[in-house]
Amino acid sequence: MAASERLVEHFKTGLSAPICLTWELTYACNLACVHCLSSSGRRDPRELDTDEAKRVIDELQAMQVFYVNVGGGEPTVRPDFFELLDYAVGHDVGVKFSTNGVRIDRAVAHRIAAMDYVDVQVSIDGVDAASNDHVRGAGSFATARRAMDNLAEAGFAGFKISVVMTRHNVDQLDALKALADDYRAQLRITRLRPSGRGADTWDELHPTQEQQRQIYFWLLDRPDVLTGDSFFHLSALGAPLPGLNLCGAGRVVCLIDPVGDVYACPFVLHDRFKAGNVREAGGFTRVWRESALFTELREPASAGACSSCGMYDACQGGCMAAKFFTGLPLDGPDPECVFGHGERALAGVGAEERPSPGPGHSRGPVFVELTRRHE
Repeated sequence: MAASERLVEHFKTGLSAPICLTWELTYACNLACVHCLSSSGRRDPRELDTDEAKRVIDELQAMQVFYVNVGGGEPTVRPDFFELLDYAVGHDVGVKFSTNGVRIDRAVAHRIAAMDYVDVQVSIDGVDAASNDHVRGAGSFATARRAMDNLAEAGFAGFKISVVMTRHNVDQLDALKALADDYRAQLRITRLRPSGRGADTWDELHPTQEQQRQIYFWLLDRPDVLTGDSFFHLSALGAPLPGLNLCGAGRVVCLIDPVGDVYACPFVLHDRFKAGNVREAGGFTRVWRESALFTELREPASAGACSSCGMYDACQGGCMAAKFFTGLPLDGPDPECVFGHGERALAGVGAEERPSPGPGHSRGPVFVELTRRHE
């Protein structure tokens, strides 16, 4: 067995600390993207306060978590965002935060560029306003481009441009890569999941079978494009894509939401996959290491309906969240299985059988006034 295969087998049983931890700091957001995983918009009054958030950071430092992916909502609208950012970096926890760019004016860009162990990921979903704003809202492309301009002007080379792939932007991959190259940034593409508001738009937006193959072969030729293991289900087409190529939920991946609930991964915000809360005795450490849910997920998985497929070892059955929210069994095929097994299985699933992602926080988005003081 190759070293990489041994590493994957080790990861399947879980680690003492996550290597990919996502932390949503707030549900507040100035946008209402149609595929938002957390259905964000308005702040939840139960969100962790500054001191509680710092206690979580203390735990992450003690667990030797090297970095955390910070998101939301829009994390930069929290009044204490930079206080928490400084605290994390000062306690040996690097931060990669995702933003729609609404707060990244010139002053903020220069402040971030001067910090160590901080990375920025600006979200767009199209190469122009026409394609992006259809998904993310009017004016969002201009906001993101202004943030990118400010980061570039501040000398922040290597920031990330993150794109959720839909059937409307697959043909823009070359142009999106060129855009990232122009900024000396790095392109990161991710898979559309039927979670949050995405549950209502997935049928309309997810790439077609032909486009899935287009994405796969495009990625094979561009190993410098990041994916966050979003497309490991495509590895059944042949050569594996770079990455772990497995579902890391509860094994090496998890999410802390704004109110402190811990979920198996960022794409399964549902009670079925809630492992505990950081406010409980033992905090995040106990949830990660002892929760019944994560213990269950670390047990050897059955191939189930995919056991007769010769490519199961390559795709590992696909994404747990994609299966769950489309009403497919967890040991069934991925809904976007490259051999069409998922599509055939979905034909037998009624709309009433799809789990509800819950009400979320979509009502009354928090609109943030754009300041031009530093422009």
